[in-house]
Amino acid sequence: MSTMEQRPHRVTMTRAARRALEAAERLFYERGIHAVGVDLIAAEAGVTKKTLYDRFGSKEQIVVEYLAGRDERWRAFLARYLDDHLDPARATPQARVLAVFDASRAWSAEYGSKGCSMVNAHAEISDPSHPAFPIIAGQKEWMLALFTRLARDAAAHDPDRLGRTLMLLHEGALVAHGLNTFPDPIAHARDQAEALLRI
Repeated sequence: MSTMEQRPHRVTMTRAARRALEAAERLFYERGIHAVGVDLIAAEAGVTKKTLYDRFGSKEQIVVEYLAGRDERWRAFLARYLDDHLDPARATPQARVLAVFDASRAWSAEYGSKGCSMVNAHAEISDPSHPAFPIIAGQKEWMLALFTRLARDAAAHDPDRLGRTLMLLHEGALVAHGLNTFPDPIAHARDQAEALLRI
């Protein structure tokens, strides 16, 4: 079974759990997963450690909720962006590919100053037995499938190869954005994708 097909265990969110998760999401993204302990999450959320463990069971489950929630929000953001920014009369497969880069640029400006949360998490969680690992790998598998499908829709000579190349451009741009390597790497990657689509 691919990681895309593995469904992580999720918890039912109470008000206290939601507050704790919001604190954890902010802290994990800003400081890193290993650097943030349960004590700090509880203090930031204004809940007790007992409440945290009652709601989530473990820190690993908080990480699962953090990454699964972020992935869900990205997918919803991308779907809305494609619906809102593409004129149906002009929504060619090529335009849809470029719109994915545009959506990533908009998302990164608002939610991703430190780069891709999945890439950042993978730097700390590389063990496939960790319950959050399927979320990280599955999100990237989903992106590859998306780019490959769009390449196929664009009648690319080799859609699998083009899909992989588009994903490499996209993911490399997210890393460069998080590292602030040079200005506007996602726009640069979009330009390169546009050039590839003209070949």
